[in-house]
Amino acid sequence: MKTSDFNYDLPDELIANYPLKSRSASRLLVYDKDIQHKSFKDILNYFDEGDLLILNNTSVIPARIYAKKESGGLIEVMLERVIENNKALVQIKSGNSPKIGTKIILDDFEAICEGRKDNFFILQFNEIPIKIFNKIGHIPLPPYIKRKDEELDKERYATVYEDKDLQNSVAAPTAGLHFDEDLLKKIKTKGVNCAYVNLSVGAGTFQPVKVENIKDHDIHEEYVEVTSQTIDKVRKTKERGKKVIAVGTTATRALETALLSKESNFKGYTKLFITPGFEFKAVDSLITNFHLPKSSLLMLVAAFIGFENMQEIYQTATKKKYRFLSYGDAMLLKKNEI
Repeated sequence: MKTSDFNYDLPDELIANYPLKSRSASRLLVYDKDIQHKSFKDILNYFDEGDLLILNNTSVIPARIYAKKESGGLIEVMLERVIENNKALVQIKSGNSPKIGTKIILDDFEAICEGRKDNFFILQFNEIPIKIFNKIGHIPLPPYIKRKDEELDKERYATVYEDKDLQNSVAAPTAGLHFDEDLLKKIKTKGVNCAYVNLSVGAGTFQPVKVENIKDHDIHEEYVEVTSQTIDKVRKTKERGKKVIAVGTTATRALETALLSKESNFKGYTKLFITPGFEFKAVDSLITNFHLPKSSLLMLVAAFIGFENMQEIYQTATKKKYRFLSYGDAMLLKKNEI
């Protein structure tokens, strides 16, 4: 298939720049053979006792720092991931790209540019990178949100079930932003089980697919951990004929990666690129937001429910003026069995 097949018109006014006052007040588009329009709180009605809800409990790093070169030129540093010995891969926005040996001033800290790896710069920091970013970093709102981060984003660009010990993402698993403590409590009271995966979301999640043939796309890699306990819960749920419901494309990629590996306890990087024709082994239903045109996430949705169904849903969502992207509304999708 061609990347252009996954293009659609997304009006700027449908991109949500702020979250709603209440997490679970979002609208919910439900797809199960036909399209229904609900409130996110109604999602409780689509869970049955014994179902399994899969959540990505990663935590977001305040990964954006406004810095300057030793020469005085202003730059923006966006963390991708820490590698070793106080080194990190970063994206840099600057009038002129820093050269090897360039010193970068980050308030009371500094870093030296040591070179490049793919589309990233390698910076050697004079302190543990995570400590620096936690002290002076800003919440890394996606590039399509046309404003600077604010105090509210510290709370709202994070899930209520994040594990602070797993602070390893530079973007939030945004499907999870719709869940508040009260809704999760009601879900568990109904007899729905929960299990966690950890996928470190990278900035590459926002990158559009640029090649014309999607088979030629080199998808970004992300670190994944899926425990043997979670894998065991998935298998037992499916044996009982109950549903495995993934909260987000990150949870889906993590789980499908683990099951494809056939390892009992998966730790490692995934470059799994899910496109139409992919056979899902774990996930039966998917909770997700509305995604960018030409994105790998949109292709995953098309793989899950069928290309034509995806097109119909997005046409309906734009017509009904759903709110799109990270702070937008949600979908509950049942896997297309055809």
